[in-house]
Amino acid sequence: MKFPEQLIPASLRKPAKPGANGGTRGAAPANLKDEPPERPSEGQKLVEGAKEGAIDVAGWVDSRTGGSGFLTAMLYRKVPKGTNWFYTLGSATLFAFAIQAITGVFLAMFYTPSPTQAYPSIVHLTNDVFLGEFVRGMHKWGASVMIILLFLHMARTFFFVAYKYPRELNWVIGVVLLILTFVMGLTGYLLPFDQRSFWATIVANNITATGPVVGPYLADFLRAGPEFGATTLSRFYAIHMLLVPGAIIALIGAHLYLVVKLGTTAPPWLRAERPKAAQPVEQLAAGANGRGDGAAP
Repeated sequence: MKFPEQLIPASLRKPAKPGANGGTRGAAPANLKDEPPERPSEGQKLVEGAKEGAIDVAGWVDSRTGGSGFLTAMLYRKVPKGTNWFYTLGSATLFAFAIQAITGVFLAMFYTPSPTQAYPSIVHLTNDVFLGEFVRGMHKWGASVMIILLFLHMARTFFFVAYKYPRELNWVIGVVLLILTFVMGLTGYLLPFDQRSFWATIVANNITATGPVVGPYLADFLRAGPEFGATTLSRFYAIHMLLVPGAIIALIGAHLYLVVKLGTTAPPWLRAERPKAAQPVEQLAAGANGRGDGAAP
C-alpha cells in the first residue's frame, strides 16, 4: 500500500520528473502569470521548520546509535499465521510493569522510609495529596494484575510449546522475571509499615529462613539485623526501588531482543509449510545415481 502523498512532508517528497506537469523541460507553468503560487504563511513555515528539525534530530540520533535497525526489526518482523489475542499477554505484562514504575516514582516523592514516618507519609499521601489515593490504588492493585498477567503469559508459552529450541534461554529469563516480581511484591508489602505488613513480613521472612542451605543467610540479609527495625525498612525500600527494578529492566531488554531475533512461535495446531524447493525424503535416499539403491555411480 502506498503512503498518502499529502501526509509526507514537502522536504521528504520525491521530486517530480522534468515535464511531468505537462510543460517542456525547464519551462515555467503556463498559468504562472494568471495564478501566481501561493506564498506559505508564517504558521506553515513554522510547522515545516519543526518537521524538518525533528527529522534532523532523529537522523542525528540514528547515525550515532543505529537504533533504526532494531526498531525496524521490532515493528516490522514477520508474524506467523494463527496468532491471536493470547500473543498480547507479553505486551500486557510489559505495560503493567511500566504502570508500576511510573506510579512508584510518584509514590516515592511523598514516601519516607522511616519506622516513625512511613505510615504517616502513606496516610498523608492517601488523604491529602491530589490524586494520591488513585495513584496508590493503581500501584497496589497493579502489582496483583502484573503477577496474574505474567502467569497467563508463561502458561501460554508452555501450552504453545514455545519454550523449546531455540528459545530455552528466553524461558529461563521469564522464570527469573517471575521470581523477581515476587521479590518486588514481598519488599513492597512492608513499606506502609503498619501492623498487617509488619507481621506478614515477619512470617514471610521466617518461611525464607527454613529454606535449605541459603535460607538462613537470605533471611538474615533481608532482616538486616537481629530483628525487624529501621534498617530492615531501609533495606526493603532499596531493594524494592533500586535493585530489583534495575534487574527487571535489564532482563526485559534481553527478553525482547531474543523475541525479535528468534521470532514468534506459531500455534501448535498449525503445521509449518514445507518449502517449495524441499525434496521428499525418498528422493534424498535414492542417491546421486537415481537408481534408488544409494550406491556409487
